[in-house]
Amino acid sequence: MNKDLTTGKPETVLWQFCLPLFGSIIFQQLYNIADSLVAGKFIGENALAAVGNSYEITLIFIAFAFGCNMGCSVIVSQLFGAKEYEQLKTAVTTACIFSAVLCVALMLIGILGCTPLLHGIRTPQIVFADSRLYLDIYVWGLPFVFFYNIATGIFSALGDSKTPFYFLAVSSTSNIIVDILFVKVFHMGVAGVAWATFLCQGVSCILAVFTVWTRLEKIPVQKKPPIFDLKLLKKILIIAIPSILQQSFISAGNILIQSVINGFGASVMAGYSAAVKLNNLVITSFTTIGNGISNFSAQNLGAHQYGRIRECFRAGLKMVWYLCVPFCILYVVFGKYLLLLFMETESAGALLTGRQFLWIVAPFYFVVSTKLVADGILRGVSAMGSFMVATFTDLILRVVLAFFLSGWTNSAIGIWVAWPIGWSIAMIMSVLFYRKKCPSYSS
Repeated sequence: MNKDLTTGKPETVLWQFCLPLFGSIIFQQLYNIADSLVAGKFIGENALAAVGNSYEITLIFIAFAFGCNMGCSVIVSQLFGAKEYEQLKTAVTTACIFSAVLCVALMLIGILGCTPLLHGIRTPQIVFADSRLYLDIYVWGLPFVFFYNIATGIFSALGDSKTPFYFLAVSSTSNIIVDILFVKVFHMGVAGVAWATFLCQGVSCILAVFTVWTRLEKIPVQKKPPIFDLKLLKKILIIAIPSILQQSFISAGNILIQSVINGFGASVMAGYSAAVKLNNLVITSFTTIGNGISNFSAQNLGAHQYGRIRECFRAGLKMVWYLCVPFCILYVVFGKYLLLLFMETESAGALLTGRQFLWIVAPFYFVVSTKLVADGILRGVSAMGSFMVATFTDLILRVVLAFFLSGWTNSAIGIWVAWPIGWSIAMIMSVLFYRKKCPSYSS
């Protein structure tokens, strides 16, 4: 069901809208967590390291899909809030055409460029073949990644966060089953992990695109809208390009950090691979709630309901902080047992690496979640310049400090410490930008 986010008590509406988004991203992350879990449990430590190593490169492709999602979602939200339905439909088809062209270009880059990238991040020879195999299969599934993201962006723009949740709940559960089937029963190794993800994402994408298209057909219009509009594309790109740059530069930064981690050997790589999956589950959850806040802000901007955006910031903070408490306790106190889910045997080096990462990073979830709430509003009201500055500050600090502190301490702990420093400074910037650049929306 489409939902108007411009009416009703803002805090209640935001909770009802964002909680299914949170559930969706939990299931979305199960794709990657399942890959690492099955690889580590049923194949071995080197397979876990290979999947984790490849994951950092796949995030670059996901960054582009995410940017298309946000560009389409924010503009469609604004048009839906303003009840400009003909332009809304044109915006959707315009975003789809642009995304298709971009996806083909990225597939070509992936086919030709993954090997140099793996060499560039100093991938150890022992995990190189499996890393390359995983990436080869992943690249062929990029159309599913792109169009699923477009579909979920449209659902969110129309105020429907439940339908994507249902799709992901089924497909992610299926992915775990197929992962185990391909690896444990058919003995396909890392290729089985990759093909399981490919198949389940494909089914999820096809169902999502069909459902969203059916939903759009039911929105009444006076005349048949054009399928492409250059002006709308420019509006979409104003949101999409900074979002792509944000995510791709973060991914590029993570690849640079991965190259530092790789220098400490396969054991540290495996420990980091497990821990960063747990960390990404939290960060991606907060990011998704931030995306929901962007949709809420964009719809209310289109409807000129500026006071509701101010209330959205306070409600968003309350929501993410409630989520921070159990995650922080879970990772700090019970991190060892969560990490062991990814390991066939208790590797002391890998386990210590993962626990140290979680001990250092988890207490600062309150900080990064505050940044992502402020970023969500900045993006929803199209204040993309401020959004970019805060994001790049975080990235640059984390990359530079990872190189410096790891060399200074001669241990991977220096890399982990870079995370909370970058988050803290960027959070202060994002909140200040929210208050300064959007005075009409701040308290």
